[in-house]
Formats: sequence, structure tokens, C-alpha cells
Amino acid sequence: MKRTLSGLALAAASLLAHAASDDNLVQFNRGIGVDPVAGIANGAPVLNTVLGVPPGGRPWVIRKLKASVSTQGTLSVRGAGLLLAGGDGIGTRATITQVVATLFCGGVPFTSAAGDLDTAGNFSIRSALSAMPPNPCSAPVLLIRNAAGNNAWFAAGIVGDDD
Repeated sequence: MKRTLSGLALAAASLLAHAASDDNLVQFNRGIGVDPVAGIANGAPVLNTVLGVPPGGRPWVIRKLKASVSTQGTLSVRGAGLLLAGGDGIGTRATITQVVATLFCGGVPFTSAAGDLDTAGNFSIRSALSAMPPNPCSAPVLLIRNAAGNNAWFAAGIVGDDD
């Protein structure tokens, strides 16, 4: 009887873990910083605009990024080391004090509430998105953006689950 109960408990735990993983719409594991110039055309720089969002004015790096979006439209994201990679403010967050995360599904944006960016470039956001994203989310893109001003993007998530 004891063996049967522990077997049932193990099966129930496995089902709960599976159900929790099915709650993920999309996950991002790692990130890349922005290079504001995508290239040169006719002797002029071409901005690295992504889905209509302009880049930050200088190169940025991000050391760590982990994000997940639930099927209920809740986003949870943690980032570390979001800092300038060039210019006189290299290695700082410059004047940026808050960021938002924007998930694009098929080019349609869904944005989080703002999260504080500390002086080491660390941030955490847990919020509902501005609207419910579609399930499935086609061609997912996650941008970390300035919460103020022109809402320029500084980093992008790389789709994937835990390593």
C-alpha cells in the first residue's frame, strides 16, 4: 500500500510539472545587446530598427537574460548587466532608470509594466502584458526597451528554454 501511494504521488507530481510547463507560451534564455547601426547604404548608416522600434543610440550589452511568457499573458523577465558598450558612458546604464519588455507575436506588440534598472544594469519585471498574446505566438521576438522617451530597444531575447 505504501508503495502504491508513493507511486501515485510521483505520478501526480509528474503531471503537475508537465501541466506547469504547458503553461509557457514562449521562453527566452540569453540575450543580445543592440548595435544601433545595421549597416551602411549609399554612404549613410542604416539604423538597426526592429519591428518599427528604433535602437538605443549607442551599442549595449546584456550579460544574462531569462524570460517566460505564460499562456495567460503574464511575463516574467530577469536581466543582468544591461550596460552601454561604447561612448563616454561605457560600462554604465547612462541615464536609463527603467525598462519594459515587449513581446512581438507575428509583428504585433505586447508590452509589460516598467521595471527598475539598477546601476549594475540588473532588472526584474513580472507583469501582465498590455493585451493577451495569441497562442501560439508566431515568430516571437522579445525586446528590452527604454520605459521613457522614444522607447528605444537595448537588448533582445533568444528563444529557447533552460540550458
